[in-house]
Amino acid sequence: MLTDEYEELRKTVEGFARDVVAPVIGDYYEREEFPYDVVRQMGAMGLFGLPFPEEYGGMGGDYFALCLALEELARVDSSVSITLEAAVSLGAMPIYRFGTEEQRRAWLPRLTSGAELGAFGLTEPGGGTDVPGGMRTTAVLDGGDWVINGTKAFITNSGTDITCVIGVAALTGDREISTILVPSGTPGLSVAKKYSKVGWNASDTRELSFTDCRVPEGNLLGGRGRGYAQFLQTLDEGRIAIAAVSVGLAQGCVDECLKYVRDRTAFGHPIGHYQAIQFKIADMEARAHTSRLAYYHAAERMLAGASFKKEAAIAKLVSSNAAMDNARDATQVFGGYGFMNEFPVGRFYRDAKILEIGEGTSEVQRMLIARQLGLADL
Repeated sequence: MLTDEYEELRKTVEGFARDVVAPVIGDYYEREEFPYDVVRQMGAMGLFGLPFPEEYGGMGGDYFALCLALEELARVDSSVSITLEAAVSLGAMPIYRFGTEEQRRAWLPRLTSGAELGAFGLTEPGGGTDVPGGMRTTAVLDGGDWVINGTKAFITNSGTDITCVIGVAALTGDREISTILVPSGTPGLSVAKKYSKVGWNASDTRELSFTDCRVPEGNLLGGRGRGYAQFLQTLDEGRIAIAAVSVGLAQGCVDECLKYVRDRTAFGHPIGHYQAIQFKIADMEARAHTSRLAYYHAAERMLAGASFKKEAAIAKLVSSNAAMDNARDATQVFGGYGFMNEFPVGRFYRDAKILEIGEGTSEVQRMLIARQLGLADL
């Protein structure tokens, strides 16, 4: 059961998603246009500052508060939810966790306000899961500057008009990975046009290229060679956030079906009268409920300072599976209308699959769970 403070936040974001996001997001999605006005209003609500201290412009909340907001947004639309998730857990959080006080003061007030967005450049075109083995981007010190060369792929929030900084993982030595902050507009940084995506069409995802891109030596985030450890921690936390997005999508499928089966009739009855439909929706609700408990548990352990790697992997695995299964079943319940983009479940179906891939595939989650159980040592 949520505390009064958490429940108040949840209800506030639920109302915003229903009253502000839902009426307009379909048009943004169809046009594949970033919803700047919606993001601006999210910033005014303080959503981008939820887990950060007030001294950096934050709301003084915690990571679980962020997850509650992500779930409620994703019940209506995943593009908006993933924009918030990436901006906070991938863009701003590494600066807060690993940055110097000077870096925090320089960047966090801009990011926590939502007026500007941050991004995290990790994935490369030739390597996804195998980050250490597949990384080709390099950063070399030259006259007090880092000189960066390489390419990053599938980077969320990297090319919007309000993107201000990108944390770039790069090789700074033999198998030595470091993270370097690159401000938007830095000479040598090229931002490609938007990808043509299957889903998340109202979010920003691009490829980035670095050609002799120079930034000051002081833009190193944390210690040199700490980049690998940094992104492992970042992804562990991010998996809880992605689980929350997945639960929101799964629950959104239930919400839409409950409305539809009361109005849609067949053979003299609302289709919700038929047991085949009832059982399908019951299974959908069970998936959403159990997945929510999984991410609640992982977040609880994280906030308590306990190990949560296994729990985060479990939450991400079961919730992304639930999102995919519920999206498929919701489309089936809607029949032909479920294949139409004007209906939310059509968007949900397109958005669900990436949740089984982003921030660690389902196969990676199983590998992590098995490793935490000690099976990798057999």
